[in-house]
Amino acid sequence: MAHLIEQMAYVGQTPWHGLGNELTSNQPLEVWAKQAGLDWQIQESPVRYVTNSGGTLGEILSYPDSKVLYRSDTRAPLSVVGNRFKVVQPEEILEFYRDLTEVSGFELETAGVLKGGRKMWALARTGQTGMLKGNDQTNAYVLLATACDGTMATTAQFTSIRVVCNNTLAVALKGATANAVKVKHNTAFDADLVKKQLGISVSAWDHFMYSLKTLSERKVKTTEARNYFLKVFTDDSGSGVGKTNERSMAKALSLYEGEGMGATLASSDGTAYGLLNAVTEFIDHQRRAKTVDHRLDSAWFGTGATLKNRALEQAMSLVA
Repeated sequence: MAHLIEQMAYVGQTPWHGLGNELTSNQPLEVWAKQAGLDWQIQESPVRYVTNSGGTLGEILSYPDSKVLYRSDTRAPLSVVGNRFKVVQPEEILEFYRDLTEVSGFELETAGVLKGGRKMWALARTGQTGMLKGNDQTNAYVLLATACDGTMATTAQFTSIRVVCNNTLAVALKGATANAVKVKHNTAFDADLVKKQLGISVSAWDHFMYSLKTLSERKVKTTEARNYFLKVFTDDSGSGVGKTNERSMAKALSLYEGEGMGATLASSDGTAYGLLNAVTEFIDHQRRAKTVDHRLDSAWFGTGATLKNRALEQAMSLVA
């Protein structure tokens, strides 16, 4: 089966998804571009078609409202989009981090392309970290991703990774209803404006870590745990009567009860934080997927990310 991932690179420990080419620390962006498969351009061409005129070769005509996007290196087609679609080039993904890495102390940890170049991302550690009881460490990151096939807006997201299990969780932005800054493809991508809106601040991280600490101090009864997983794994979107994914719920419950990485740490054992981490571990590492890279795509950008947001909301409701 063909993988979603075209190519990717990382520094330090092998990433939680276990994929990529290893680099040494503090490599220039030009090296990252080559090793992560981001050293090409997205090019455009008019949409053309051939008419069928009774067995003859036909006439070549163009469709003015759309364009074809394709790779400059392989000439492989990427997508057909409307003429108003604003392309974000692979190099712009890495350039977003230039001042952050050269001036602000960020360090790129992983970058790459999914779906043959249709989706691209980079993840950098900010240097911020937090510690819960039992030496349970969580580090802060900034994720930037885009797609040229219309499946997602260009998205910048403040995120966290728990060291003991490599679980990922989006950090809520201070004063915002969403946990990411999204730029639709009918608007030009302005990296400086996005970084300003993202507000990668110490206060936002401190608020997030305070929330995790609060969850880690909230002891949970057995009935509360079961009700929590029931709410997380029940899809009640617009149907009135929700359908529960019993298999997923049972697996997450087993992770919470001791099978999960870090489940027995003081911060997680029998706590609301343990409930949350059982869901994030299930999505990042255990959830059934065609391939590891399908799981990565879902956990960061798809249904897995939605589930993790729901899990955080339900956990916070226990300490409200």
